[in-house]
Amino acid sequence: MVYKPSIGEKIFNVFNIIFMAFMIIITIYPFWYCITCSLSKNIVGNTATLMLLPKGLDFAAYKTVLSDPLILNGYKVTIFVVIVATIVNLIMTTIAAFLLTRRDFAIRGFLTWMMLITMYFSGGMIPTYIIYVQILGLENSLLALILPGAVSVYNMIVMRTNFDGIPKSLEESVKVDGGNDMHVLWHIIIPLSKAVISVMVLFYGVGHWNAWFNALLYIKDRNKIPLQLALRSILIQEQLNTGANAVDNMGIAENIKFATIIVATVPILLVYPFIQKYFVKGVMIGAVKG
Repeated sequence: MVYKPSIGEKIFNVFNIIFMAFMIIITIYPFWYCITCSLSKNIVGNTATLMLLPKGLDFAAYKTVLSDPLILNGYKVTIFVVIVATIVNLIMTTIAAFLLTRRDFAIRGFLTWMMLITMYFSGGMIPTYIIYVQILGLENSLLALILPGAVSVYNMIVMRTNFDGIPKSLEESVKVDGGNDMHVLWHIIIPLSKAVISVMVLFYGVGHWNAWFNALLYIKDRNKIPLQLALRSILIQEQLNTGANAVDNMGIAENIKFATIIVATVPILLVYPFIQKYFVKGVMIGAVKG
């Protein structure tokens, strides 16, 4: 017997399709708007209007952004920082989460509370700056972009909850065969946690890709500044250059503003499809114990 949906179900399905189509449009349009504005020849006074197609195709903004030597160097620095810092984040977060799942770990409760306190209270920018510059000597070092925030407490809690959900019988079987906690972590926990680890890669990677404030504080050498800070410098410089030919220069500055958004966003968007299938699963596994 062929199932035939009722009239109410048909109406509900149509409503769902219309609603989801609307959500897709309002989600994609801001990004499309940035593309059209970055390719438009003169958008002064037009940025508040609806734009579906570029008004006078012009790649001058992208030429200005991509021709600056800071951009290529910024890409290199950012890619290096993203890769190295994300690896450090994963190692530190995994170890911290695993330790806090060990019932026989003596200071398990104390460490948990100490980590939770950092989610509500911060030492402040000035003490942090003094520690990293005067005590650790990390000024003008890329380690200043890697070490701060090596462990996100929120991400650690998500990963720990995921580890807690893995059956203890699997760990016991490893120990019966003579394995230790490192064998449990490497052969049981990590292989069964690929989804949540993929989510951590996305969270940490995007965070490091978009980061610029630590570089502004600690990096003085222009050859070591990351992409986001390089784009910020170019944008500020173009805004300062709006002088005698105010209208024309303002138009170029507006184009460059949108071009910088595209240049900074597209690379990280290309990574997302490869880990999309793990995203929802990883978040749900890490957020709900059971």
